[in-house]
Amino acid sequence: MKTTLGRIRRADQDYHLIDPGDRIAVGISGGKDSLLMAHGLSLYRRIRKDFTLQGIMLTMGREAPDTSAVEAFCEVEDIPLVVRYTDLYQILFELRNDRSPCPLCAKMRRAMLCDMSKELGCGKLALAHHREDALETLLMSLIYEGRFHTFHPKTYMSRTGITVIRPMIYMPEKEVVHMQKKLSLPVQQNACPANGNTKRQEMKELLKELARRYPHLRETMLSALKNDDQYSLWEKDGPRKP
Repeated sequence: MKTTLGRIRRADQDYHLIDPGDRIAVGISGGKDSLLMAHGLSLYRRIRKDFTLQGIMLTMGREAPDTSAVEAFCEVEDIPLVVRYTDLYQILFELRNDRSPCPLCAKMRRAMLCDMSKELGCGKLALAHHREDALETLLMSLIYEGRFHTFHPKTYMSRTGITVIRPMIYMPEKEVVHMQKKLSLPVQQNACPANGNTKRQEMKELLKELARRYPHLRETMLSALKNDDQYSLWEKDGPRKP
């Protein structure tokens, strides 16, 4: 965990993600990324000792899933967890039946998580996007939208007043997979019917292919995103002014 903690600390220092006294809602999906983030933040809290954590979880599926393993994990990590059952499955796959439900799903989930954070008295919401998530989002934006865009490690959401932070932004996905196995994290099966058959999955495969040809591609792309001058590709609170 030393490497994982080091990456979380670096992201915190580079982007001022956590302030003293923060009460942070930790978005937990049950996947490997969010469980590792929860574990990492729990350990990081012991180092900084000036912020608190509140776990929040939205369910998705035709039936209510068994979340007992995730609840037990959060109890061990000393992170109180609130689970909210949603009708996202019914909306996306039964009422709307969209061919590409992912953008709307992401928007709805983020709004729900921000609302939950506010209800629970949290000023910040931690999401478990890692390095490849940022790069895949950039490729999707370029190919499908004709623009350079990806999310920022720290974004203020004006509608709710919640600040979204991404402490795992420096974590390579392969390290997440390694730590999930090493720590035996209780990963919950993804109930989304579109899982593995999305534009993001296409971008994941494209990024792998490019990285095979150009071994340092991921590092150089991340360096480009980190530019703080007028050409920075990080998406901040709104469009960059000229």
